[in-house]
Amino acid sequence: MSGLFHNPTVGQLTFNEAIASITAEMEKDPKAHYEILIGTDSSSGPQDVDFVSAIVIHKLGKGGRYFWTRTRKKQVPSLRQKIWREAWMSFELAQRVLEALTSFSLLQFNLEIHVDIGENGRTKEMIDEVVGMIIGSGLAVRIKPQAYAASSVADKYT
Repeated sequence: MSGLFHNPTVGQLTFNEAIASITAEMEKDPKAHYEILIGTDSSSGPQDVDFVSAIVIHKLGKGGRYFWTRTRKKQVPSLRQKIWREAWMSFELAQRVLEALTSFSLLQFNLEIHVDIGENGRTKEMIDEVVGMIIGSGLAVRIKPQAYAASSVADKYT
């Protein structure tokens, strides 16, 4: 994953600057309920794949902000491997975010990983295994159509 994140309002940020922006937002209203949502989507070119991962901070009932990063990798041989790579990249980013936020123990939030798979389409047979991996790691997960961090936010930049 590249070290640079982008926000439509602020522009280019490092991972630490994105985390600082997220925590500053949460510290403005610490009694509010927040969700941190992480998702990855990809698009294939002739020789490589663009993976875009997004971190969304959603202040329930009040809107949200997002940060995204792009990683280019060699072409993967199958849809199955591409979906697994998306899920794993989201999982790794979630681990980084959780680690970065541990020093802010007073901030309350729910964290979810959004995977770009759903009941309709070619990815439906992968739901149990991908969702099982994430839940087995102790994190919450959503699939389409509720997985908007992957299927809407990250998808916007693929």
